[in-house]
Amino acid sequence: MRRKITLTTSSQLEGYQITEYLDVVFGEAIVGANIFRDLLASVRDIVGGRSGAYEAELRKAREIALEELEQAAIARGADAVIGIDVDYETVGQGNMLMVTASGTAVKASRKY
Repeated sequence: MRRKITLTTSSQLEGYQITEYLDVVFGEAIVGANIFRDLLASVRDIVGGRSGAYEAELRKAREIALEELEQAAIARGADAVIGIDVDYETVGQGNMLMVTASGTAVKASRKY
């Protein structure tokens, strides 16, 4: 996925001056877990392996949340999003994973 604006967990942008704080922006993704994948993941957990299926779903959900956050910032005219925080939670009866990304959309100009 190619970013259109800068996304960072930092509170500043190296080489840029923040000229305007626009708004807090969010992106969310909820993905369901497959019962067969759950069963295989449980077996891997018992024998000490990694669950590639869950890792792939987690990565997909994180990318969706960051893409939504980026699109919300672009809609507000932002050049970047700073202070990004990504949170993970299970919802429902533990059979769904929610990823939430939040940050501050800003306008910035290059320092001379």
